[in-house]
Amino acid sequence: MIAVANARFRAIAPDLRGYGLSEKHPEPEKVSFNDFVEDTLAILDSYQIDKAFLIGKDCGAWPIYLLSLLHRTRVSGVVSLGVPFFPHRRRGYEDLPEGFYISRWKQPGRAEADFSRFDVKTVLRNIYILFSRSEIPIAQKDQEIMDIVDSSSPLPPWFTEEDLAIYASLYMNSGFSCPLQVSYRGPHGEITTTNPKLQVPVLLIMGGKDYFLKFPGIEDYITSGKVKECMPDMEMQLLPSGTHFIQEQLPEQVNQLIISFLKKHFMTWLL
Repeated sequence: MIAVANARFRAIAPDLRGYGLSEKHPEPEKVSFNDFVEDTLAILDSYQIDKAFLIGKDCGAWPIYLLSLLHRTRVSGVVSLGVPFFPHRRRGYEDLPEGFYISRWKQPGRAEADFSRFDVKTVLRNIYILFSRSEIPIAQKDQEIMDIVDSSSPLPPWFTEEDLAIYASLYMNSGFSCPLQVSYRGPHGEITTTNPKLQVPVLLIMGGKDYFLKFPGIEDYITSGKVKECMPDMEMQLLPSGTHFIQEQLPEQVNQLIISFLKKHFMTWLL
C-alpha cells in the first residue's frame, strides 16, 4: 500500500468479512466469494469510486476475477499474485493423494480439529513454513497437515517473529472458520457464460518455486499459452526464486511490477 501510495495512487485494502478486524458473516456456513464481490463493490460505492484496479493474492484473486467478469465497467485492470484465472475450478485434484491439503481442509471440522491442538501463532508459523516450500503439502495417512512441519523448522528468512505476532493477533480475533469456508468449502461464485474471458488488462505475477505450479495441469496451462484464452490481455512476470508468498518474500520486485502495470494502464485508460 505504501509503495502504491508513493506512486500517487490511492490504495484501499479492506479486511474482508471474517478476516482481521472485520465482523464475521451472519451465517458463516453460507459465506462465499460472492459476498466478497458485493463487499468490494460496496466499498467502491462508499468512496464514490466508479472504476479501480484490483489486486488479489491466491484465494483473494478469485473474487477480483469474479468482479471483473460480472461488473466489467467497474474494473480498470487486475493484478493477480500466484493464481491465473480458470473458467472452471476443478484442476485435477482427484489425481493427488488423499492427504492433499485441500482435500483434507474441504472436510468440515477436520482442519479445525487439526489446528485446535496448537495455539494460533503455532498454526500460522506452520502454515508459513509449509506453504513457502516448493512441494505440494500432502500428509501421510497417519498425519494431519500440521504434523508435516517439524517443530524445530525455522520461519522463512523474510518472515519475522514480529510479522508472525501481528498476524496471530488478527487471527485470534477472526478465527479460521471464514478462511476455511470461503477458500475450501463454499461455492466459488457462479459463472453463467459458456466461455468466460477477462476483458480487462491483467498482470499475473508467479514465483518460480511456488508449489502451486506442481498442481496437475497448472504449469502446462500457463506455459502453453492456454491461459491467454481466458485472459487475452494478460502479461505474466515470473520471479524465478519466488515462492507462494512472493509479495512478502520479494516486496520490492513485486511492488515495482505492480506500479509499472498501474502507470501503463492508467495512462491508457485516461486516453
